[in-house]
Amino acid sequence: MVVLAASVVSKSGKALVSRQFVDMSRSRIEGLLAAFPKLVGTGKQHTYVETENVRYVYQPIEALYLLVITNKQSNILEDLETLRLLSKLVPEYSPSLDEEGVCRAAFDLTSAFDEAISLGNKENVTVAQVKQYCEMESHEEKLYKLVMQSKINETRDRMRQRVTEIEKSKIGRGKTENAFGSQRTTNVVNDMNTRGSGLGGDPIFGELFAQKAKGHSSAPTATSKVAGGMKLGKAQKTDQFLESLKAEGELISEDTQQSGIQSRLPSAPTSDPITVAIEEKISATVKRDGGIHNFDIQGTLALQVLNDTNGFIQLQIENQDLPGLSFKTHPYINKELFNSQQIVAAKDPNRPFPSGQNETPLVKWRIQELDESSLPLSVNCWPSVSGNETYVNIEYEASEIFDLHNIVISIPLPALREAPSVRQIDGEWKYDSRNSVLEWSIILIDQSNRSGSMEFAVPAADPSTFFPISVGFSASSTFSDLKVTTVHPLREGSPPKFSQRIRMVTCNYQVV
Repeated sequence: MVVLAASVVSKSGKALVSRQFVDMSRSRIEGLLAAFPKLVGTGKQHTYVETENVRYVYQPIEALYLLVITNKQSNILEDLETLRLLSKLVPEYSPSLDEEGVCRAAFDLTSAFDEAISLGNKENVTVAQVKQYCEMESHEEKLYKLVMQSKINETRDRMRQRVTEIEKSKIGRGKTENAFGSQRTTNVVNDMNTRGSGLGGDPIFGELFAQKAKGHSSAPTATSKVAGGMKLGKAQKTDQFLESLKAEGELISEDTQQSGIQSRLPSAPTSDPITVAIEEKISATVKRDGGIHNFDIQGTLALQVLNDTNGFIQLQIENQDLPGLSFKTHPYINKELFNSQQIVAAKDPNRPFPSGQNETPLVKWRIQELDESSLPLSVNCWPSVSGNETYVNIEYEASEIFDLHNIVISIPLPALREAPSVRQIDGEWKYDSRNSVLEWSIILIDQSNRSGSMEFAVPAADPSTFFPISVGFSASSTFSDLKVTTVHPLREGSPPKFSQRIRMVTCNYQVV
C-alpha cells in the first residue's frame, strides 16, 4: 500500500489536520481534499470511494471525517487497518472530537500520524507504542528535575535561616524593627544575588530569597548551618529522591546511592542562546540462546532557543550513512532542503523557531536493519542445578564502539528468605527483596573492562526463573553519529553560540 495523505476533515471539506507522506504538491492535496465531500454523498454504507487515480478510505467521527488517501493499487484490507489505527489515535490526543478540539491537538496528531505511517507505509506499531515514541520520556530528565527541586527547597531553608538571623540581630542591636529589617534584608538579598546561595551564583535563587524576605511576617524555624554554602546530596533527601524513582519503576544502582546523584545528571541548562539535544533510544529483545526478536533505534533532534531573536537560524547536520536509517522531519521544517543538503530550516524563513524553556523536536529518525553483532551490550546467563542449589553465571560483553555508563543488569530470582550468595562479581550488586530481583551495576564500561562476569547461588530453581533479564545503560555517542556542525544565522551578524547534548539510552532492553 502507499498512503498519500491522512487528514481529519469537516463535513464541508475543511482540512483540520492534514499530513502527506509522499512527494506531492500542496495544491494537489488540497484539490483531493476539496473533492472528497462531493464524492461521499449521503446514505452510503461503504467506507471508501474510488476515483480515476486515488482511493478515499474514510470513517465518520461524530461531526468529522477521518480520511486516508491512497493509490488505487493499494490493498483495501491494509487501508482499513491503517484507518483503524488512526481512528484510535485521534481520541487519544484530541480533548473533544469537534473542529475546535482537533485544531488544538493538530501538532500532536501530526506527530502521531508520522509515527503510524512512514514513507507511505503503515508501521507495525500499537497505540501505546505511538504514545511512547511521541512522549520520548527520559529517566535522566526526571532525575534532573528532582535535583533542581531539591536546590529550590534547600535554598528556601537557607532563606529561612538568614531571615531568622535578621530577626535576632534586630533585638540585639536595639533598632526599630521596620528600619532594621528593611536595611538588613536588602543587604542579604544583594549578598544572595552575588554569591548565589552557594549554588553556582545562580541569580534565580537570589530572586527567590528576595520574594520570601519581603513577604515574611514571622521568623520561621531555623535550619542547621552548612559550612561553605549549601551542599546538595544530604542522605535523607537523596534517599527520598531515589525511593520516588523506584516507585515509578526506575533502576537505581547502589553506587548512585553511595556517591550521590548530582555527578550522574545532565549538566544544568547553559547560558547559551541555542541548545541542541540529540538522543537515541534503544529497544531490543535478545534471545537467551542467541539471535534477536527485535532491535530498534529511535532518534530525536530537539532545539531550544531562549528568545525569538536567536530563532532565525538554520542547522547544518551530518551523520553516518547507515543501512536502514530513515528520517522524518516536523511539518514546520523545509523537507526539500533537509533531504538535499541536510539543513534543518523552517519552511518560512520569516518565522523564527519557537523560543522558551522547552525543547522542540524537529527531526526524528529510525534505524532497523541492524543485527545481533551491533548490540552495544550482550548478556549471557548460565544457570545450572547442583544438589539443593542453583549456580548462576552471568557474563557481559560490550561493543568496542561505545563507552557505556551507569549499567544496571536486573536478574529476576525465585522468592527468597534472604539475599543470594554472590561468589564473584565485576562491579557491585544489590538485592531488591520486594521484587525479588538481583541488580548488578557497573559504573563505566570502557577499554579496560569490555567483558565481566558475576556468579551467585540460590536454592534449587527452574532455569527459566532467571529470565527475562532487563538491561539499562547510557552512552555519550550514538549509532547515527548525528551532530550539528554549524548554526547559520538568517539575519545579519556572526554565527550565534550554541551547545549540544548527545546521548544514547535504553528504552526496553531485555534478554528473554
